[in-house]
Amino acid sequence: MEQSKKITGHDLKAMGYPPAKWYRKALEYINENGLTKTEIENYLEQFKLPEPKRLFDSPVPYSLNISADNELETANINKVRETMDQVMRTPTVIGGAVMPDACPAGPIGTIPVGGVVATKNTIHPGMHSADICCSVMLTDFGTIAPKKVLDAAHESTHFGPGGRPRGQQFQLPDELLKAFKANELLCDEKSISIAREHLGTQGDGNHFLFVGQSAKNGHTMMITHHGSRGPGARLYAKGMTIAERFRKLLSPETLKQNAWIPFDTPEGQDYWAALQVIRKWTKLNHEIIHESVAKKISQNIQNRYWNEHNFVFRNNDIFYHAKGATPLDKSFMPDITGPRLIPLNMAEPVLIVEGATTKNNLGFAPHGAGRNMSRTQHKRNLEDLSDIEIFKKETKDLDIRFYSNEIDISELPSAYKPASVVRNQMADFKLGNVLDEVIPYGSIMAGDWQKNAPWRKRKRRRRNSN
Repeated sequence: MEQSKKITGHDLKAMGYPPAKWYRKALEYINENGLTKTEIENYLEQFKLPEPKRLFDSPVPYSLNISADNELETANINKVRETMDQVMRTPTVIGGAVMPDACPAGPIGTIPVGGVVATKNTIHPGMHSADICCSVMLTDFGTIAPKKVLDAAHESTHFGPGGRPRGQQFQLPDELLKAFKANELLCDEKSISIAREHLGTQGDGNHFLFVGQSAKNGHTMMITHHGSRGPGARLYAKGMTIAERFRKLLSPETLKQNAWIPFDTPEGQDYWAALQVIRKWTKLNHEIIHESVAKKISQNIQNRYWNEHNFVFRNNDIFYHAKGATPLDKSFMPDITGPRLIPLNMAEPVLIVEGATTKNNLGFAPHGAGRNMSRTQHKRNLEDLSDIEIFKKETKDLDIRFYSNEIDISELPSAYKPASVVRNQMADFKLGNVLDEVIPYGSIMAGDWQKNAPWRKRKRRRRNSN
């Protein structure tokens, strides 16, 4: 290559450098400084990729903070161990832990729900999954009837697919809008549009709005559980695409779901910054619902705190990927304003906890009750009973509402592990101390919204017309 010729990306690619974000700055530097062929080669040394990393021959040791006292739990733990063993062979991994609410979350080699994986200087999008920053927020409304709070919450929140219709949307603050626009992974029009539409929404699945009373002082408290909705899901998809590009170059043996983005690359810096923006959006999403309820009931807020349990937490160059695990260590959440929250199921108290970091918990606690079986298997086990029979039996004396007006039995208490099992194992493995409990009054969930989804209605109409 002679200096009289302008160097292009095609030249860099021909020299064995895969297309990357550094191309632009490198080409500007090379051409502006008129580097010779030798100077170019020396300059590009900094961008050479290391030799591909192979999977570890055996799993990196990790703590299994879970035990079994029946066949169902034993089978679940065996599946969790099988998948975690594969995760821990990923060449970036340096440690891990499994919480008492653990259960498989995908094909073998996928981090289980209730799993924590620590890696060196890398971010693994597949280890935080699409529901980035799934989190819980509590507001203490003082001495007010819980029914009044739940009624106001039912008018304020939004469950199910999509976002709020025009005319019912909340304002995306200017500062947050600027943050979206400033990040290469969030600045597209679709992401910004969804960020507006999905504010004040909670989605579906196991997300909920829970109202109960403190066991200590009787105050009525509201707790919301949801993640980053559409904006987070879009970032996750982009992150997985970036990670896959790196996987092919850095470690083709690594499973696709465990692909990583090196933190010290432009892509890694952008992704980490985007995660922080999504974190702010998600926290705001909780706050909007809580403030809306407070306004409807004209009640002063006594206290409020929140925590993520599905995120990537950083301590210097170590990244802790929590796929459903509550951070106890304050270094993971510098803006922490109170203790942590661990919901179990709609018929059990939400636990208010704190705890110390230990060698076996890596600074984390469970995030809920977890499951010993799939949703499908749970429904199959109860197929002799009608949904309404199951519902009445499992929600007796509680005010349980489904936003879609369709019961989802896969979210009823029997679908989850017994709360007592999780609580006992929290004590056994020193995974946090319970400070207070929010005794359930009632809750709202999405319900089986798919039962009357538009595509199902069209299918039924076609069938009935034949």
